[in-house]
Amino acid sequence: MEQVAAYVPYMVTPGNHDAKYNFSHYKNRFTMPRSSDNMIYSWNIGRAHIISFSTEFYYFLQYGFTQIRSQYEWLERDLQEASKQENREQRPWIISLGHRPMYCSNTDQDDCTYVRDRVRKGLLGFYGLEELFHKYGVDLELWAHEHSYERLWPIYDRTVYNGSEEEPYVNPKVPVHVVTGASGCSEKHDGFGPAMPWSAVRCSDYSYSRVTVYNTTHLYMDLYSVDQNATVDKFWLIKERNSLPLTRIISMAEAWKQKREIL
Repeated sequence: MEQVAAYVPYMVTPGNHDAKYNFSHYKNRFTMPRSSDNMIYSWNIGRAHIISFSTEFYYFLQYGFTQIRSQYEWLERDLQEASKQENREQRPWIISLGHRPMYCSNTDQDDCTYVRDRVRKGLLGFYGLEELFHKYGVDLELWAHEHSYERLWPIYDRTVYNGSEEEPYVNPKVPVHVVTGASGCSEKHDGFGPAMPWSAVRCSDYSYSRVTVYNTTHLYMDLYSVDQNATVDKFWLIKERNSLPLTRIISMAEAWKQKREIL
């Protein structure tokens, strides 16, 4: 990796293989922006605001529970800032990076195969990230950990909310999740079980993903297979910014209902 890392800028996100000695090797080897330990940070690039965070806080509890709360509070502050109108106009795309996914359809019995995934729902119902990311309109959530690739339909609370039947990724009201963890590992691939209702595309090739933010409304992502020496998946995520997130539509409908009841 050094031959690439010495010349190409790259950003890091902690995973389970970094956990020894409370992630000390990971914390001291890299220097990420606005972070003292590289576990949580964010940066702006072009039209995107990108957030890297630690899913491992939810699993390595021997290092403390307060880190979960501290990260949750940091994420909310960061998302509040990124969601301010003047900031969203400049950088409308919010993209998150985390190691362990909220959803997957693999056969390895990782947490993402269960209904109450820790990252998604939190511990004992506290500090779950799915609701938080949905509340602030995160557009694209990128994950790894599973040694495979899985593109999901737009999903929230285990329910698919496609933009439309014909164009699922045009103005979706909920985030789009992509698990892209098949770049290569000595443990080889993770197999797939039956496809879930949210499974759009699944691939076990050794591969890597590329994301291009073209402008304020169009984001393109593809999957390049090293095995086939070809692009094997691609999609456009299109968001017209007058399209409200699902939570705001629901809250507006409830407010209107209450207003009618008062009248």
